This record gives sequence, C-alpha cells and structure tokens, in this order.
Amino acid sequence: MKLLLTSAGFTNKTIVNGLRSLMDKPFEKLNLVYIPTAANVEVGDKGWLIDDLYRTKSIGFKSVDIVDISVVSDEVREPRIKQADILMFGGGNTFHLMHWVEKLDIKEMLKTKVYVGISAGSCIAGPTIYNSVQNLFDEKNEYNQKIGLGLVNFQFIPHLNSEYFSKIRKEYLEEAAKQMTEPIYALDDQSAIVVDGDKIEVISEGKYLTFNL
Repeated sequence: MKLLLTSAGFTNKTIVNGLRSLMDKPFEKLNLVYIPTAANVEVGDKGWLIDDLYRTKSIGFKSVDIVDISVVSDEVREPRIKQADILMFGGGNTFHLMHWVEKLDIKEMLKTKVYVGISAGSCIAGPTIYNSVQNLFDEKNEYNQKIGLGLVNFQFIPHLNSEYFSKIRKEYLEEAAKQMTEPIYALDDQSAIVVDGDKIEVISEGKYLTFNL
C-alpha cells in the first residue's frame, strides 16, 4: 500500500514531491477526495482546515472533492470514494474519525487508493490509537476507540514542538515511548512519512524524532 502521512498536509515542496513519488500519473490527471470528518467535533476556529484545503487545491489536481463520511448516505459516499485516486483524511479528533471509518467498514477500499493523512488522519493509520504517546494529546475518546487501521506497523505522532500541543516534546515522548514496543515517529508540520509497500522514508524540511526503531 502507498501512504503519505503528514502533520499538516502539503506545507512544503518536499512533501508535495513525496506524494508525486507515489503516483503513476501527473497531478492534473488525479482525483482527490478530502474527508474532513475528524474536524466535526473540534470547537473553535477552523482556519487551519481552510488552510489545509487551500494548500491541497493549489497543487493542481484534476478534482478535489469533499466527502464527510459521517453524514452522507452509502449511495452518495461509495461512488465518490471509488472514483478517487487519492483519499485524504484531514485532522481533528482521532477517535471520532476512527469511529466512523470503522463503522462504515471502508478499510478494504482504502487499500486500493493512495492514502494521505493529516494529523488525526495520519494517526489512525497505525496499529493503535489509544496508547501512552497518542494520549499526550488529551483528546476526548467518546467512542472508547483503541485500535487503528493497522495500515502501517508504527505509531505516527504529529505536531512535534507545536505551540498548540505543549506535551509533544522530546522529554514527554521519551517517557511515553518506554511504555510501548512499536516504532514511533514524531514529526513536525514540515515533515512527512512516505510509505511504499515495505519501504518507509521520512522526508523533512523541519524536525522529527524516532523511538523504538
């Protein structure tokens, strides 16, 4: 499977080129579906979501569709997801997003697409979402979700050193990582992970940390 896991989407050319390396067609011939569902339960300003979408649009895809999987019917959702070359899962609440992905049983469909994650959308790709490192975000887990999609065998932690997430720092992550055996990648908003089959590569114009490798 092919994945691009990011903290904040297409924030620099290195990350854009990371996606380009996964595709067999130019961007102008590709359809992308953006799934904003994780943001539904986040309160406050959504300027960050608009920024994510604007950067996505600016790349020049053939089309950028938006499908909130928690509100549209199967008849509306399924054909739009099927026609996508790229499925992009946006940021927000990790547990809320995983609840809807699991409820709609779309995991198998994901394997036929290139998967792009932003923040929560990247976190759910791992084996678990309720663990010592993920819990540093102090997110509400109203559905008691614990298991991720298992598309990759490592834990992705976004927003390293961000002013908005005070616990996503080296000292906190080092202690939390001691309670886990899985590999952990903590990336800032200028970094991403490219997964192409068994190959895993960190690409960055910023900073990142790894644990348990």
